[in-house]
Amino acid sequence: MRRQIRFYNTLHRKQEVFQSLEPDHVRMYTCGPTVYNVVHIGNLRTFLFEDVLRRTLAELGYRVTQVMNLTDIDDKTIKGAAAEGLSLREFTDRYIGTFFADIDTLRVQRAEHYPRATDYIPEMVALVQRLTANGHTYLLDGSTYFRISTFPHYGRLSGVLLDEVKPGARVDADEYEKEDVRDFVLWKAPKEGEPVWETELGPGRPGWHLECSAMGTALLGESFDIHTGAVDNIFPHHENEIAQSEGATGKPFVHTWLHAEHLVVEGEKMAKSKGNFFTLRDLLERGHDPVAIRYLLISVPYRQKLNFTFDGLAGAESVIKRIDNTLRRLAHSPASVGDGALPASAVDAFEGELLDGLADDLNTARALAAFHVLLTKVNQALDGSGISQVVRDRLQEAFALVRRTLDILPAEKHATDDVSEIEALIAARTAARQERDWARADAIRKELAERGIVLEDTSHGTVWHRE
Repeated sequence: MRRQIRFYNTLHRKQEVFQSLEPDHVRMYTCGPTVYNVVHIGNLRTFLFEDVLRRTLAELGYRVTQVMNLTDIDDKTIKGAAAEGLSLREFTDRYIGTFFADIDTLRVQRAEHYPRATDYIPEMVALVQRLTANGHTYLLDGSTYFRISTFPHYGRLSGVLLDEVKPGARVDADEYEKEDVRDFVLWKAPKEGEPVWETELGPGRPGWHLECSAMGTALLGESFDIHTGAVDNIFPHHENEIAQSEGATGKPFVHTWLHAEHLVVEGEKMAKSKGNFFTLRDLLERGHDPVAIRYLLISVPYRQKLNFTFDGLAGAESVIKRIDNTLRRLAHSPASVGDGALPASAVDAFEGELLDGLADDLNTARALAAFHVLLTKVNQALDGSGISQVVRDRLQEAFALVRRTLDILPAEKHATDDVSEIEALIAARTAARQERDWARADAIRKELAERGIVLEDTSHGTVWHRE
């Protein structure tokens, strides 16, 4: 029987048992980047939450169809392309490339679909036509607007009040503040210097909110399971998506809405003017380990604010080193002759606790805590009577589970690490000790220590790990 998973559904403001619309299949839309610049670590925190979500659903037996949009036409991309004298496609191609490089570096699994907004103009036009046929739009100065007063459920997701809408007030900007409860633009009249599409709506270009509804329904259907994003997407973006999608189809748009909280840096909102604005490349150039960055960004459950600090990142790097050392220590120690000091039930308990944590609204902190308890037990067993081969095999299955869900195990070492040379030196040291050549044995230990290799002489022989 499949383990139940519970999510906090923003739409209903409570945690609910998740049930997919189709048996064993989850259709999921995840808000992707606006490709006008390199994504920052706050964006990456959201993308990593969505990655853990995808992995958890797959581990619990669902087939996942994920769509992540690439917003390549909006106010920001147009302005950026114009400033550099490039076509919109040339400008956005660059940042789409850096986006994929960044998520690959952080081990984010690829979605099934990455639609570019500019490839879905016909679908956007068709959606506006359906809204017009249903009486939800009006035309003004060549632009088509959604009339919020025609959709009584407006505000259900965000909690904004429909009676706060000022009659006749409208907004053309793609992004606006929470107090601006106004009719929003679906199709924008042409402006000098902006890309223009000739359509049945007249010349112009889409508004930002329209894009996600058109791509989501085109690739996932008129009703689907999950829609995610950051909390700042709730209003107006996701609220407007609901209005225009349900206004067109008359069907529930999305059943479960999940939103990641903000990332702050050293307790403050991230901003270039404060000097605390970081991209992944900034951190890599400082020499930080991408696996440790991933660990830190998923270590706090997605619905809690994450305070990014460099002390915290250093701590995450220490954790990754501890994991690496434990795995290496296990690999380089022999199996116990008897039952050993680690029962298989301890591994079973870990796997259950990790999956229970993830099924509890993606409680990554609980899942990681379970893993650290297991690592402690592994080290204690290696200090004692060892670990049997049967349990070692179970541990490999447990580590594979961690890779599939959290994916925070250290990267495999490259051949340049020359493990065979290290092990040959350890064998030479063992022979020297047997011959009571303590000077030679100490010299080899010192040589290895200078290379960052720590030796442990146990009852099972000498094992080693990296500092």
